[in-house]
Amino acid sequence: MFHSLRYSALVLALFCGMTVPETVQAQQNVSQPANTYSLEDCIRIALETNPQVKQSEITVQTNGNTYEQSKWQRWPSISFSASQGFRSGRNIDPFTNQFVQQNVSSNNYQLGGQVTLFSGFQISNNIKFNNANYQASAKDLEATRNDIMLNVALSYLQVVTNEELIMVAQRQVDASLLQVERTAKLVEAGTLAESNLFDLKSQLANDELTLVNAQNNLETAKLNLKQYMNMPGSEVINVVKIPVKDPTMQAYDASIQEIFETALNNLPQMKAANMRIEASKINVDLAKGAGMPTLTLNGGIYTAYSSAAPKKRFVGDGTGNTTVILPSETDFVVIDNKQVPIMQRVSAPNGSVQNFRYFNQLDFNRNSAINLNLSIPIFNNFRTKYNVANAKLQQKTYEYQAQQVQLTIRKNVEQAYIDMTNAAKRYSATVNQVRALQETFRVSQVRFDVGAINSVEYNIAKANLDRANGNLVQTKYDYVFRTKILDFYMNRPLSDF
Repeated sequence: MFHSLRYSALVLALFCGMTVPETVQAQQNVSQPANTYSLEDCIRIALETNPQVKQSEITVQTNGNTYEQSKWQRWPSISFSASQGFRSGRNIDPFTNQFVQQNVSSNNYQLGGQVTLFSGFQISNNIKFNNANYQASAKDLEATRNDIMLNVALSYLQVVTNEELIMVAQRQVDASLLQVERTAKLVEAGTLAESNLFDLKSQLANDELTLVNAQNNLETAKLNLKQYMNMPGSEVINVVKIPVKDPTMQAYDASIQEIFETALNNLPQMKAANMRIEASKINVDLAKGAGMPTLTLNGGIYTAYSSAAPKKRFVGDGTGNTTVILPSETDFVVIDNKQVPIMQRVSAPNGSVQNFRYFNQLDFNRNSAINLNLSIPIFNNFRTKYNVANAKLQQKTYEYQAQQVQLTIRKNVEQAYIDMTNAAKRYSATVNQVRALQETFRVSQVRFDVGAINSVEYNIAKANLDRANGNLVQTKYDYVFRTKILDFYMNRPLSDF
């Protein structure tokens, strides 16, 4: 019976997890007894502690980070590098690029950047692809949460149903006990045979066993609920009973096709499947983009230091030149057998000799460059061809998976609709059965009290009524919650029970 209410339990979960009606807020304001949990409390605790939900949340966060990072691929990448070197013997001086025979220590610094101008639309397609994966994983998380809510609500429903069955069994025990006491007095008075008392005591024992079984079933249901809430099995818990009205037995106001079409537009698993199809289409464009030209722009600023560079250098001050007359050191004339230097007019920039220190050398050696690079793939061993083919096959796979999800939803909707119809028939028949058996038992009790029937006939009438009362409880929950399943598929409020 509880398995037949499995999907009904999901409705309760979504009612508490997706809506916040005023009645729920009012219940939160009312203090509950210790260790007493509402369905909303149970679902909240299970979602907060369930590792499967946590893993799905991490997957969503990871895909979200991947999506956000891919958007930054439009921006340039900038890097800085520095190096320290030492050379001995015959080396090339980094400052003059001349051979020197000495130990040279050097530093090199580089600040560079690169930006992709065109890459076969791979950057934009990669952003779209990562966004689709991110959105699909978010829908997967929602479906995972629904599964957890389903299991918790199923266990909660088992607890509530068993509690009501315990009340039914307790009423049966009380009625049997009362009848045993009355019959014992009649036996003592000699009105009835003692065998009637023995039969009633046997019936009382059977009713007590039914009560014990119901109590055991309740403890098992509570254990299952605590396990989904990741609570110790030894902890005592109680649940808030869900007030469920008696069914009105009105026909459902939507057809199977209407329910199915609404479910397709709202269930997260269908949305996730469609998003993966879109992602696979983008992935085909990504694979094609690898065969297109790539245009990049890069540039940088560079400088270096060498220990072999001179420590002093003449530095002009920018005020112009000064002309002086100086004797030549190489040109001369002979006068009276004497060498007389030729006077030359020399023009030199104004300035002074200054210390050529570390940072002066870095500033002096500073240079920059900018490059525009074009790369055209000509032959890459058919990697692009087969990557495109595999991407198209992956697209087909996701399309078939979406079809399977759609078929599953249709199957569940059709099954839920027929289950609701059958549950309505069972509940209506059970109501009529209880009414008839109540009258039968009333007559049997009157006839038994006056000795018109024996205890066996009385016990048969009572047992039939007891079973009917138990079935009435189960069929009531079955019909009401199966109706709510259809409300869930129709995306309707589920607050009216």
